[in-house]
Amino acid sequence: MTEEDSEEYGDIYSLTAIKSDSRLLLFHHEGKYSTEDAIELFNGVEKMRNASSPIPVFTSDDWDAFEEGLINVSGKIELPQYRGIGRRPLSRLVPLDDLKYVKVLKKKVKNYVVETIQRIIFGDPTEIFKILGANSDSYIGTSYAERINLTIMTSLARFIRKGMNFSKTMKMHQKAFDLFQAWYNFIKPHKSLRLEINSGNRKWFKRTPAMVEGITDHIWSLKELLTFRVPVQ
Repeated sequence: MTEEDSEEYGDIYSLTAIKSDSRLLLFHHEGKYSTEDAIELFNGVEKMRNASSPIPVFTSDDWDAFEEGLINVSGKIELPQYRGIGRRPLSRLVPLDDLKYVKVLKKKVKNYVVETIQRIIFGDPTEIFKILGANSDSYIGTSYAERINLTIMTSLARFIRKGMNFSKTMKMHQKAFDLFQAWYNFIKPHKSLRLEINSGNRKWFKRTPAMVEGITDHIWSLKELLTFRVPVQ
């Protein structure tokens, strides 16, 4: 890079959020590896949540910006009680009472994972394990996020490192990811989502994340996706 290059040149990270039970790719945000970008990601997820539905349990890998971004989106300003001694305490940002967040830390030795630690950052441990259908000895991981990262890298050539197909502009990079998100949610059946039916020659009923979420009742074709008319909001 040189001083004459555009500010959008350089390393760009794609932050993603996935709904673990249906594998639905909820939102993606392209930017730097910063708290501001994590805030953009969680803001996008929050806009998709129905106001009457509870805040979901969040899990992520060990990145402090996720914790900071989450509390900025799902937090509140609290003023500690003044006890009449010394300076008055300053207001502080604290998580909402029903915010639940688990951070998964992986210790590696020579690129091999030797230990996995799950650390509950926000929320009651008993309630979190109950929601996730696990007990305190069960494993909470980030395998869903890691699997979609692999799918992204094998489906979009622009994510192959040190290749010639890298994105030349931020706009086209985002548009390519938008198309991938639609394909992933509506066209690509997921093996983990299929249902056993044993009907004649058919043993499995294949489903996409959009089908599991009730957004559609069938697997879309690429033609159907590209010709779909988005209703005017």
